[in-house]
Amino acid sequence: MDNKDLLKSRIGMKLVRVGKMTRAIATQRFTKENFPLTPEQYTVLTAILDHDGLYQRQISAITLKDRPNITRIINILEKMGFVTRTSDVNKRKIIKINITKKGKDAYNQALPTVLELWQESVEGVSDEELQSCLKVLNKIKVNLEEKLNIQI
Repeated sequence: MDNKDLLKSRIGMKLVRVGKMTRAIATQRFTKENFPLTPEQYTVLTAILDHDGLYQRQISAITLKDRPNITRIINILEKMGFVTRTSDVNKRKIIKINITKKGKDAYNQALPTVLELWQESVEGVSDEELQSCLKVLNKIKVNLEEKLNIQI
């Protein structure tokens, strides 16, 4: 496929559209199920759960959310008792974010719905197709990460 055909395929627009559709459906499901958090907050909780004791800057880099947005989300999660802030032992001005039992419980409450949404979104896609798609997307991500200059 030459560059002109690749541009016509609008892969970037398709990726953005799929992401927005997934987020909208997740928001609808979270609201319907009366989950105590939003999909955006769930994403941040997932990053913290995967790497407990992260700095806000690290969470920002993992989630690709800017610092003010991460600060806002963490403030909300802290008010709800889902995370705590603790000073780093070596550097008092640096704050680590840790997930609480209540945060893990909220994460686990929403997890079946998140997994169900994922299953619905890949319905009709074979394991081979999915693995191939993920492999290609990962290559594209690596190419873009080399060029991304994000302030975290």
